[in-house]
Amino acid sequence: MNKYKSIVMFVILVLGLCIAGCDNNLPGGGAESEPTDKSEQAEWAATLTVLTNRVDLVENGVFQTYANRFAELHPGVTVKFEGVPNYASDIMVRLSTRNLGDVLLLPNNIKNENLPEYFEPLNDSLFENVRFADFKAFGGARYGIATGASTTGIVYNKEAFAKAGIKDVPTTLDEFYEACEKLKAVGIVPVYLNYGAQWPLMTWGEDLVSYITGDADYLNNMVNEDSPWQIDNPWGQAISIAKTLIDRDYVEKQLLTNQWEISKTELASGRAGMYLMGNWVINQVIAAGAKTEDIGFFPFPYDNGEKRYAPLSPDWFLGISKFSENKQLAEAWVQFFVNDSGYIDDSGFLPVNEAKTPSLPQFQQFLSFNSEFLERRVPNDLLLEISNTAQIAFWSGDFIQDWIAAPDLQEVFDKYNERWKAARTITES
Repeated sequence: MNKYKSIVMFVILVLGLCIAGCDNNLPGGGAESEPTDKSEQAEWAATLTVLTNRVDLVENGVFQTYANRFAELHPGVTVKFEGVPNYASDIMVRLSTRNLGDVLLLPNNIKNENLPEYFEPLNDSLFENVRFADFKAFGGARYGIATGASTTGIVYNKEAFAKAGIKDVPTTLDEFYEACEKLKAVGIVPVYLNYGAQWPLMTWGEDLVSYITGDADYLNNMVNEDSPWQIDNPWGQAISIAKTLIDRDYVEKQLLTNQWEISKTELASGRAGMYLMGNWVINQVIAAGAKTEDIGFFPFPYDNGEKRYAPLSPDWFLGISKFSENKQLAEAWVQFFVNDSGYIDDSGFLPVNEAKTPSLPQFQQFLSFNSEFLERRVPNDLLLEISNTAQIAFWSGDFIQDWIAAPDLQEVFDKYNERWKAARTITES
């Protein structure tokens, strides 16, 4: 028995030594254990996934420079970008799957009351002196901050104008058409609609309609109408201009092809003359090869009157996914991106902070025409509810394609009016 007792004591002793020797490899044991503080772990080993529509800035490495600087402030943090080419439509699909990364641009067609289902409230300290602070707010919380501000006008190549013999910037619609004819005569595409890319067409629809009337609430007031689309109202005026450009062969060839990236090169080289676009595109055209001094910007002369309005609009709003596992770090990225990354200047935006001065030189030319700015209003939830029920996706450009292509504009308007009226009836019941 003593023999067996000795063996048992020996085994117990060996096991005790093993446990003591192996303790340092267990969680919490020894000097080489990982930190147990989750915030400490996040600082040295976290990855943020950021969804963006700016595929170009992902591909050319500009966003990576922002990520590198952010990592210097937050050692060990990796920021990964996912460029989404058809952001306006694709992000709505991804909402249903909750595949939203950590930081993303808020969809334009989601009602504010639904924001808490997908997004995390942002700290009020982010919004000091910031324009459009309550655009993406609900229940006293703000869920998105504008990444920049812009106005819309004609971005043009001065060398192309000189080649066509255009000495003065057109200030009426008739003069605009005359400039188009002169550009066409020397083999220059007068205006790039970017019909095939679809989303740029909103500049000829909701965007243009929002300011040509001088009524910043024009779109919101559509909720009170059964038939908001008519030939003789601002919608008919705006779409008719685009149709006239096509009818007179003043636009790009191969309209059905997505030529967005090509169009920037064409305008930069002077093979195209003009865009109707936000000032944010100016730096993209310069990056495509244009000299800064060769690119100009003036208000769109949408009629022959003397009074001219121009919009002051927010660009996309940045927010944090409700499903992010790194919400504190995600908010740090939002603050950095909007205030410190340089994105606003790099992208040719106007600052959303009212205390800052725009650095874009072409904006000074735009201001010289003394247009009256209209600050865009928040789309009301009823407008979005009716449009969603009618399956008319504002700010996507897709229905504008249908209207521009229609042989009879009032006929296609009537079809959309029927859908709108039916949707109003449903939402009111």
